Amino acid sequence: MNTPTAKPVCIVTGSSSGIGAATALLFAQQGHDVVINYASKAEPAERVAEQCRAAGAAALVVQADVADDAQCRALADTVRQRWGRADVLVNNAGIATKFADIKDLDAMSMHDFEATYRVNVVGAYQMARALAPLLKAGPQSAIVNISSLAGRQGTGSSIAYACSKGALNTLTLALARSLAPQVRVNAVLPGMVDSDWMRKGLGPEVFEQRRQRWESRALLNAMMSVQDVARTAHWLATGASKSTGQLIDLDAGFVLG
Repeated sequence: MNTPTAKPVCIVTGSSSGIGAATALLFAQQGHDVVINYASKAEPAERVAEQCRAAGAAALVVQADVADDAQCRALADTVRQRWGRADVLVNNAGIATKFADIKDLDAMSMHDFEATYRVNVVGAYQMARALAPLLKAGPQSAIVNISSLAGRQGTGSSIAYACSKGALNTLTLALARSLAPQVRVNAVLPGMVDSDWMRKGLGPEVFEQRRQRWESRALLNAMMSVQDVARTAHWLATGASKSTGQLIDLDAGFVLG
């Protein structure tokens, strides 16, 4: 049933944990109704939704694999039927099939590249396309892509991951051109983020080594939290009213260091 809402509506893909969960909760706290999206595990997504409801938002949990175009379109249709509007899309869903040394060219297969691109690049495109009619109908709509500094520097969890984020950066520019003037499209490029995903992927010992190395080089002597990324995404969506096609580094001064 279409239940019109006076509140703006924010859809966050891959929002059952980490950056996505922090982003959905922040939008809920700041006056948006939210869509919590997950690919496979419902329980963590439901927990995030409960936090958003406790913050005063209506929260809708929707299963969808963003790599599947039909599921992206179904998610958009669910939003249309529930609220009849969409104001913000945060393309956060992303994967790294494995953590692999950049110097090990045998570590990544064609399958790794294809699987990574299907979610990190094609998924973001398909979500933007599916929600474009609703976003264009809004007064001040925005898309924020959660990219990575790896896309600028050719670093990160693997070559496939870095390349996919570089492609997501280019997609951000292309969508900004395509959807203007109705929809602004920007990206946030975090450096090293203290997240469960990073800690698990690297393992405790390597994570600590890299954290120390990062903080010793970064001008602000800090790494990013998931809340730091969420706040930047929220600003790009709601505060940066004259910005589109921008790739915003979030690195605590690491590159300058």
